[in-house]
Amino acid sequence: MKKVLFLLFLPLSSLVYAQSGYLKTPWTDEVNLEKPLQEYPRPQLVRSEWQNLNGKWNYSILPKGSFPEMGFAGEIVVPFPVESYLSGVQETVGPEMELWYEKTFDLELKKGKNRVLLHFGAVDWEAEVWVNGQSVGIHQGGFDAFSFDITDQLNNGKSQTLRVRVWDPSDSGPQPRGKQVKEPKGIWYTPVTGIWQTVWLETVPESHLLQFYSETEWDSSTQVFYSQIQNPKKSHEIEVQVYDQNILIGSVRGKASEALKLLLQNPQPWSPDQPNLYEVKVTLFDGKKRVDQVNSYFAYRDVRMAKDSEGFQRIFLNGKALFQYGPLDQGWWPDGLYTAPTDEALLFDIEKTQEMGFNMIRKHVKVEPARWYYHADRLGMLVWQDMPSGDMGNRWEVRPGVIREGMNKDRSPESEEIFRREWTEIMEEFKFFPSIVVWVPFNEAWGQFKTKEIVQLTRKLDPTRLINSASGGNFEMEGNDVVGDIMDLHNYPDPVMPDPAIFGKNRIMVLGEFGGLGLPVEGHTWQKRDNWGYQSFSDQKELMGRYAILLDDLKGMIPKGLAAAIYTQTTDVEVEVNGLMTYDRKVIKFDPEKLKKTHSSFY
Repeated sequence: MKKVLFLLFLPLSSLVYAQSGYLKTPWTDEVNLEKPLQEYPRPQLVRSEWQNLNGKWNYSILPKGSFPEMGFAGEIVVPFPVESYLSGVQETVGPEMELWYEKTFDLELKKGKNRVLLHFGAVDWEAEVWVNGQSVGIHQGGFDAFSFDITDQLNNGKSQTLRVRVWDPSDSGPQPRGKQVKEPKGIWYTPVTGIWQTVWLETVPESHLLQFYSETEWDSSTQVFYSQIQNPKKSHEIEVQVYDQNILIGSVRGKASEALKLLLQNPQPWSPDQPNLYEVKVTLFDGKKRVDQVNSYFAYRDVRMAKDSEGFQRIFLNGKALFQYGPLDQGWWPDGLYTAPTDEALLFDIEKTQEMGFNMIRKHVKVEPARWYYHADRLGMLVWQDMPSGDMGNRWEVRPGVIREGMNKDRSPESEEIFRREWTEIMEEFKFFPSIVVWVPFNEAWGQFKTKEIVQLTRKLDPTRLINSASGGNFEMEGNDVVGDIMDLHNYPDPVMPDPAIFGKNRIMVLGEFGGLGLPVEGHTWQKRDNWGYQSFSDQKELMGRYAILLDDLKGMIPKGLAAAIYTQTTDVEVEVNGLMTYDRKVIKFDPEKLKKTHSSFY
């Protein structure tokens, strides 16, 4: 999102008011503080033997390099960030301090000869973990899941003690952090520190399935399955059984180290109109012995760039051009910040977006828990996935024709390595989900560096999806073409599009952000006054009238080659009131039925 000159900044004193419990979502008071977010956190690789560790932990905030030798300050509700209302703490940490967690729990899993894995959905940013006083490892990265084998550190009895140290430099460091800043204002929001996704345990055999995903070979009606094995053996084989409505429709077996191809008879494609998903049972064999088994799923779907009958590059889904239109979705909550209060809340935003007639969501400089993408898969919502931005400060220059091309950020080797490592981890983890159709490594030159190299890395990691190299600007050019598949402009509030004569034949033309129409709703804002939108309105009728004008202009661009557009934004976020819904999700500012009728004409 672009920063504009007429922002009204949020006074720091308003944070206390905003998170005092005044601005609650419909789910705030439904959260079980003893056992929050109990759903299985990894729907793409499901095992039956697992244990959820969410709930009340001990915590302390101490100067960096200190240890909680004198005990802990109080209790925190995991997995809500320490700055959030639902954490029960609402304290700022900052780069000079560290956040410590401790939890003593009974191991409920029957270990036997199996290994015990400790999983963290996400911790922002650096996490060091001890089990029963023994260090098991350090992880850096605020948006990717990680795990440790803690079998050898477990006590013989049931009682176990887990300790975690977290350091997060926020916007003082070069790491990916999205919209978080130490001093929230305008389009920059409250810091998120510490554990913000589910912490859990599972038992696995010594050799077990570590990763599973698949790709569609559209032209041959074939699905290709890939597995990664922890502690592999040459004798290992994988069997994939495919089910449709609980009926076995095919299976394939082969070496665990190889891609397995299955020809599907009359395959049912996945699309927003028909989000068909196939259930999968994946078994690891050593000879005739079954070593490990997980449940999973896949979708038969294809996304590619191709020319339409007029010669314009479009996004083709399953062999047909499909205009994609959706909101910019930042995934923030007034009660949990990065963390939705419940799974129902996590699902709510996708459901409402779909009810309004959008067929796509751009997940903006944030990565959600795996369950969010699972819901998108189930419901048939297309997703454009941003890489969270970081190490900002570079400038861009504006050329005629609202094409932004400028200076890449001169990032340090450490900063570059942090970006590449986490982007790789994110893509490896989330390329499973068929709802994701576009990767967006950079937004508006925010920390953008070596664009061509990052696009090449993205293509190598996943050649099956499209790449929007720099949403909104600072394009690296190859001749007259931008690097990547997409030419993407941002403009507020009115829609614009790239010049078809220059870009329409070789790149997909996209309006990556527009709109930002603001309407503060009394009793549902982060602060009582001085909230803002890119253009503000006093009532719903006036707001809808302006939106209708924007859509009329947008609709006229589609025959000229515009392939997708993204409206800012799904919900209000802190002082921004340009959402389709209020920040607390209690007021829908537009009539969903009218929006759906209008949006359907785009497709």
